[in-house]
Amino acid sequence: MQLKPLGRSGLQVSPLAFGGNVFGWTVDEAASFRLLDAWLDAGFNFIDTADVYSTWVPGHVGGESETIIGKWLRASGKRDRVVLATKVGKPMGEGRKGLSPRYIREAVEASLKRLQTDRIDLYQSHDDDADTPLEETLGAFADLIRAGKVRAIGASNHTAPRLAEALDVAERLGLPRYESLQPLYNLYDRAVYEEALEPLCVQRNVGVINFYALAAGFLTGKYRSEADAAKSARGKSTTAKYLNPRGLRILAALDEAAAAHDGATPAQVALAWQIARPSITAPIASVTSLAQLDELRQAAELRLDAATLARLDAASAEAAPTAPPAAA
Repeated sequence: MQLKPLGRSGLQVSPLAFGGNVFGWTVDEAASFRLLDAWLDAGFNFIDTADVYSTWVPGHVGGESETIIGKWLRASGKRDRVVLATKVGKPMGEGRKGLSPRYIREAVEASLKRLQTDRIDLYQSHDDDADTPLEETLGAFADLIRAGKVRAIGASNHTAPRLAEALDVAERLGLPRYESLQPLYNLYDRAVYEEALEPLCVQRNVGVINFYALAAGFLTGKYRSEADAAKSARGKSTTAKYLNPRGLRILAALDEAAAAHDGATPAQVALAWQIARPSITAPIASVTSLAQLDELRQAAELRLDAATLARLDAASAEAAPTAPPAAA
């Protein structure tokens, strides 16, 4: 599998990243080990997690995903085959949030211990922290890089102005810069990224590893009606945003493209559309079964022609596509 450079970090990553939010939540430890082994066997190398995964589960305190990945790394001996990304900044309990130097130093040690490794390849600011000066946050990351505990840093959930400011501060003060951005982006959620973040990332050579690549499952084609959505809690939350005329137009275009590409699935086409976008380094996708993982492998190998990409662009445009003029 062809690897891609992540910004100017020197890291080479596979065209998809495994979203580790499922480990310890919807996937138990044994199944997680099988998925991680299969991920590497399929040619992928990029795994993304966060310290806060999965605090939303009753009884969890955070660190569950990192802990499972750490146990797998130790048991498998495959650390050197993995580009390992995690995040810091979201609330982890009383006084444990944000991007202050004090908290970054505390959080990285906790993540390293859970991950059972001596280094994090990509350490990401999970949220912007307007209360901490950027030079202090970047300075703390610089200390971690000098100590060999972190190889490169990235940003998640940052606006274009704040990302630009962070890049400028890093350049002016000679500090490490954010080499990647993790934004919301998929065939439905396009506007925010494409209007301001994408031009900035292209201009400044920042890698992009977008989350919700399948729009919470909507782009798989699983939810096509209110009845479909009612079958699961995730489906119910999906309908309000995606199950509308534009969403159904996107699904129809995905169906058409899938049928024209040797029986590909809508999910594979949706991911292939993102992989083909020059600004995107590696969309993040989660799976809970080996069959789903094989579908991701096929998505990474799927090549869409220019006409198909154009039809998907048109179908997913914010405004309904204009009908062509009648022939004279």
